[in-house]
Amino acid sequence: MKYLHEKHFTIEEAKNLLEKMKPLVERMIQLKKILDVKGYDIYRHRYFTGGPNGEKNYPPELEELIAVIERIESMGALVKGIDQGLVDFPHIRKNGQEVYLCWMYGEDTIKFWHTISEGFMGRKPIEEI
Repeated sequence: MKYLHEKHFTIEEAKNLLEKMKPLVERMIQLKKILDVKGYDIYRHRYFTGGPNGEKNYPPELEELIAVIERIESMGALVKGIDQGLVDFPHIRKNGQEVYLCWMYGEDTIKFWHTISEGFMGRKPIEEI
């Protein structure tokens, strides 16, 4: 069977990794808030005033934000929402279906999962996996 992701986590592996990842996710949210206050649109890499940043002149918070996201994703997790600290962990169910274990900043542990197509709105209790 062909899967979308190379790396998959057991529920236990994802929960263990989450403990290492929580400070990174917290920093990611902080950096995004700082950039928002500065009027910097991270999705367009420009200031909302419409003026360009200048050549290779990005705010230092943006460079740190990119580094934090790359660090999270290098561990095999997927950043799905920067503002709310939404992170998914690819997982294979017993029936062979590839799904995401879903965690959002503020939740103490991974309590939900969803199919790849349903996304966050389709979150179900982890007990139903």
